[in-house]
Amino acid sequence: MGTLTGIANGRAVNEDRALATPFLRCLIRLVRAQDTHGAWESKCDADLLAAFILTKEQRRKIPIIGDPDPDVLWRLQTFYTCVGLAIEERAGLVASPLMSISHEGFGRVLLTTGRLVVLSKTLRDVHRFGFETLGKLAEVGTKMVDDAIAVIDVYPNVARA
Repeated sequence: MGTLTGIANGRAVNEDRALATPFLRCLIRLVRAQDTHGAWESKCDADLLAAFILTKEQRRKIPIIGDPDPDVLWRLQTFYTCVGLAIEERAGLVASPLMSISHEGFGRVLLTTGRLVVLSKTLRDVHRFGFETLGKLAEVGTKMVDDAIAVIDVYPNVARA
């Protein structure tokens, strides 16, 4: 019984650390801003982001080939919009996401600042979009922002053009 409590407490501590990261704080603000009717006011931050979590077991249950539903597309759009907002917070430049996704769930996302592409990612299996844990969600989002900032630092004149 003590082991289960330790694991549960460890997860809670890891979730709290992840929720405190600047990327997830930004994502939480973005999700809450889209709650136009107040349906999510009483939800805690972890519950708001639960839709972004997809465990290995859940992923295995989803067919390999499938069409992304509107909820998945909303989460995908919200995630990359958050990446753009986090870039803007750190660099002071608007980073606009551009997405092109086929009905089968394949496509591409670009984030641009001025004339500079700061992030380019191929999307596949969009219908399986999600992260194993809140920590992984924070890690991936933060890495994308850090990589984009590094590109801006290398080409600052192009980014501001």
